[in-house]
Amino acid sequence: MSVVVHAQRLGELIEAIFLKAGSAKAEAAAIAENLVTANLMGHDSHGVGLTPLYIQNVLGDRLTVNGHVHIVADNGAFLLLDGNMAYGQVVGREAMELGIAKARQHRVAVVGLRNVHHLGRIGAWAEQCSAAGFVSIHYVNAGGHEPLVAPFGGSDARFSTNPYATALPATAGPPIVLDMATSTVAMGKVRLAHNEGRDMKPGCLIDAMGNASTDPGVMYREPKGALVSMGEHKGYALAVICELLSAAFTGGGPAPRHAELKTIRNNMLSIIIDPMGFGVDTDFARDIDAFAAWVKASPVAPWAEAVMLPGDPERLRRAERERSGIPIDDQTWADILAAAHDVGLDTAGYLERA
Repeated sequence: MSVVVHAQRLGELIEAIFLKAGSAKAEAAAIAENLVTANLMGHDSHGVGLTPLYIQNVLGDRLTVNGHVHIVADNGAFLLLDGNMAYGQVVGREAMELGIAKARQHRVAVVGLRNVHHLGRIGAWAEQCSAAGFVSIHYVNAGGHEPLVAPFGGSDARFSTNPYATALPATAGPPIVLDMATSTVAMGKVRLAHNEGRDMKPGCLIDAMGNASTDPGVMYREPKGALVSMGEHKGYALAVICELLSAAFTGGGPAPRHAELKTIRNNMLSIIIDPMGFGVDTDFARDIDAFAAWVKASPVAPWAEAVMLPGDPERLRRAERERSGIPIDDQTWADILAAAHDVGLDTAGYLERA
């Protein structure tokens, strides 16, 4: 069973929860907008279901309410930032604003962001750069909690889902946006399957002995199992690159260094590129549009509904959910209402079923 809530009503509820938890109006609105947008795009693992965990971290003094980014080092096109364990929904946007300004000045910016609470859907920051006309590449690691993903050939977890994102601006069409975990699935999708009492697809999980499993409960029982990397050794190798570029290069520290914090702590390396950086007309945007049209003109395979480019499924899901509402499983909904209760919010005026 699930509750279906329209985006506006859901955003009002989530914003009210964070206001009660001490956030200023702008911060609460930024968190709510980011989480609800993730749900609209079909990334429920990074949506409002994170609210209870965020509130736990607020009440446990494991994140900085109303915090902001600060500059650690400014070295031309290189910018190192510290997020002060503030909300990633605020710090991520601030970091990209600073990086975009650098890229306008130098035609490229290398932005290291360390020590920030959960950055949410990394595609949001790639889209922010794309909207400003820039290419961007983002490598992320996560620490502050027990590791989740096993190395290829290993039988226990050693790192997190380590996202990778890239966005390319276009002219005639929408941007091409790749936003993915380097694990086969994000941990939030395991949480949803566990809440809904359904199995995972094969190839996503191993149990504590290293055996393949479809039971999401292996991540909730001791000894715990682990997620596995996408694409076997190839996804694992990309996860290693994400870990070391985002954590070692920025000085934020690889996942094992901060496992005892009992929170979500991200580091991110972002490379922001001016498409005109070579100083000559390379027809970048025109070629993106032409290539996109050529690819999507491929005859549709019998098993598929359409040929899509990265970012298209999210746009289609958003249009659908803006019309029909956002489904939230009953357990996640109950947890959100419990989080509201924990901060003293009366939710009576925010409830809606469809």
